Amino acid sequence: MKRTSTYFAKPGEVTANWRVIDVDGQVLGRVARDISVALQGKDKPTYTPHALTGDFVVVVNAAKIKVTGRKTEQKMYYRHSGYVGNLKTIRLKDMMERHPDRVIQLAVKGMLPRNNLGRQMLTRLKIYAGDKHPHEAQVQAKKNRQNIQDEG
Repeated sequence: MKRTSTYFAKPGEVTANWRVIDVDGQVLGRVARDISVALQGKDKPTYTPHALTGDFVVVVNAAKIKVTGRKTEQKMYYRHSGYVGNLKTIRLKDMMERHPDRVIQLAVKGMLPRNNLGRQMLTRLKIYAGDKHPHEAQVQAKKNRQNIQDEG
């Protein structure tokens, strides 16, 4: 009888790819779920809970994301400075006007683990309000590596 053991990825074995996600016209919660799965690496066969196996994610067109229902008027974001009486609130509509990238970042942050690994995953998330981003070299390098592997 052969004993098989579970594969656990070592930190040096995992190569992180770059993904570009265009969120133009997509629903916030559904996109946030897809992004969090990609950051955690749960869509890869080498997923290991205690290792950083996810990819880098570049989100473009964050200003054009959609929400359903009356969330633009009713959803509130809260911050507290730590001083008595300093609870700050802001509506989703106002947050989309001022900082559309933070809306996606906060949604994804709520879906990641609340530990050091989750914070490392969040640093791999790059969000841009428009369709331009400065990570084209990384994305092209990923495509070139795939072409070389396909030819060889």
